[in-house]
Amino acid sequence: MNLFDVYPLYDVTPVSAKGIVVTDDKGTEFLDFYGGHAVISIGHSHPHYVKRLTDQLNKIGFYSNSVKNPLQEELAAKLGQLSGCENYNLFLCNSGAEANENALKLASFHTGKSRVIAFTNGFHGRTSAAVAATDNPKINAPINLQQKVTFLPLNDLEAFKTEIEKGDVCAVIIETIQGVGGLDEPTTDFYQQVAQLSKINKAILIADEVQCGFGRSGKFFAFQHHDIQPDIISVAKGMGNGFPVGGILIHEDIKASYGLLGTTFGGNHLASVATLAVLEVLEEEKLIENAGHLEGYFRALAAEIPQIKKVKGRGLMLGLEFDFEVADLRKRLIHDQHLFTGGAKDKRVLRVLPALNITENHLDTFFTALKAELQ
Repeated sequence: MNLFDVYPLYDVTPVSAKGIVVTDDKGTEFLDFYGGHAVISIGHSHPHYVKRLTDQLNKIGFYSNSVKNPLQEELAAKLGQLSGCENYNLFLCNSGAEANENALKLASFHTGKSRVIAFTNGFHGRTSAAVAATDNPKINAPINLQQKVTFLPLNDLEAFKTEIEKGDVCAVIIETIQGVGGLDEPTTDFYQQVAQLSKINKAILIADEVQCGFGRSGKFFAFQHHDIQPDIISVAKGMGNGFPVGGILIHEDIKASYGLLGTTFGGNHLASVATLAVLEVLEEEKLIENAGHLEGYFRALAAEIPQIKKVKGRGLMLGLEFDFEVADLRKRLIHDQHLFTGGAKDKRVLRVLPALNITENHLDTFFTALKAELQ
């Protein structure tokens, strides 16, 4: 049997990793400034993370959600405390797509409506309603197109007002910082108006924090830069530092009932411990503050490079915009400078999504290598 060939692959085979250093099968070391799509939030093989998972695996790794799992309750309490979202309840699942799927389903249950408003260049996953709400026709199969989704330009308040006031919208889903789309953001005024109009028109506001949440933006959640309160917050990626974990935070105004949502693997013992370990390291090492501090340092170094036309994003979810497509630059950074970076739907944007415990010295190395390839 062969693998189903759906990924274009770089010719690099990692076999071990520590911090932001990834070592391949030839012994070559790479600095990881991409974290596998912002998944590695506290560094590869962080000792606290490894110990927590190892200790748990030696006790019990999995049982279904038909029995009590106090680790889930511990996780919900810790997440509420660190995020400031104590007036939410937590449902755990396995991925960002599944988180958004459950968020959209719950919004439809709660409102009794079915149309979704999403935004141009948004990405919410590859399954069912989540992919239907993703602005990419290439990954939407005919079966996905049954969903009723209206795409609107980001920051176009008049267009939003026109659609939300039609009264048939169950959910408004928005990435606070777009990931795949290329690091665009809603303005604070637009986000606040969206929140207000959604509430007036009885639509559920879903903040997609799958990539920008868990401290990456310099606050626990990126929507906290805009002083709004979503009805549902979706999370995943950096939540488990590589262990498959996802979830939604559901405002306490939305009530639960048995059977409303469900999952086989979500919130299992290992997943809960992986997320607890991430939260503990974020708190102990002050990594959210570090992400906020390093954004300023990053922007200062970027300002010294004339080929960089714009710096996008916040914290350590950043994009460098050029006036040329960056695919070849990314290849040279990997093969000549031994640095991992990311691309975006906007092919002129180089994405930088490192672990939140990198240092100024790491950024110095990154920009030295970037300058060498831009000469």
